[in-house]
Amino acid sequence: MFDTIGKTFRKTLLTGTILALGTMSLSADPVRVGAMREGSSWYVFAAALEQLIEPVLGSNSVEIIARGGGVANPMVVQIGKADIALSNTATAVWAYEGSDLYEGMSAPDIRALVGGLNDVYIGVIAREAFLQKAGSRDLKDILQAEIPVRVVIKPVGSSAVPAAELIFRSLGTSTRQIREKGGDVVQLGTSQIADQLRNGGADLYIDTMIKGHPTITEVALTTDVAFLDLPDEAQKLMAENGMTIGTYGPWFDGQPEATIGANLGTVLIASDKLDEETAYRITKTIIENADALKASHGAWSRFDPAKAMLPEKTGIPLHPGAARYYSEAGLM
Repeated sequence: MFDTIGKTFRKTLLTGTILALGTMSLSADPVRVGAMREGSSWYVFAAALEQLIEPVLGSNSVEIIARGGGVANPMVVQIGKADIALSNTATAVWAYEGSDLYEGMSAPDIRALVGGLNDVYIGVIAREAFLQKAGSRDLKDILQAEIPVRVVIKPVGSSAVPAAELIFRSLGTSTRQIREKGGDVVQLGTSQIADQLRNGGADLYIDTMIKGHPTITEVALTTDVAFLDLPDEAQKLMAENGMTIGTYGPWFDGQPEATIGANLGTVLIASDKLDEETAYRITKTIIENADALKASHGAWSRFDPAKAMLPEKTGIPLHPGAARYYSEAGLM
């Protein structure tokens, strides 16, 4: 299923994000929360969660891990470097089932606490100047043409990496073929992406489209861009790989109407070794303080706590502590 970029991910997963986490001090006391880097919506969520659950669990009871991503976080929980973590619903399923994305690794011990936290659509942005040169606004035509295309995505660990590979594969191309045509696929940190597009160093940008996403907001404000629909072929393959096809926006400059993307979803996961009472309290706190979390960042504004336990929102089995809360609250 996953080809060139997936191989890069598989070679670097344990030696990159996860081993970096292994160098951290791992106190047994605080609940370690796997998020992403500071400035991301997932970090904001983790910070808001910390403020809510520390009064419940006790002072200094939460430690935020400001690294990781949708692909890495399920494995971070599986190997015990975090107790709970944010994950994309699709990647939680891939990890739980041992998808070939993880090549020999799996995360059978992860469980869901709260699902449906926000929609995370995979989408494609193009510079308008490039679209005029290409003579098309259809992603299929662009990637199948003989013109060089320079694509920028985030580093390994982000869900955008395997998603980009699926898009390429569905349209009959790959990183290798893009490079053979004189183009490139470059992985950059979020702090570099806006400059790369603004300076004309990239033509297409594939990422997770979240309302209020700081990098995408900066790109849209500082560069003349358009948001491209995923072609039918990409929609089909991504749906086959656990994503839900739908529309996102309009949320950004250069996006006058909703755009077709593939929703990865977001779920808060936990190790099955997290004690039942702590899982119960964390779940209860999130559900009963949903308005506070929704107010912390625009990305969480559509979270519906009444649907947080649904299988289509969690992707993986519920933690017993979470299941106990939902049952007692009359939600299941």
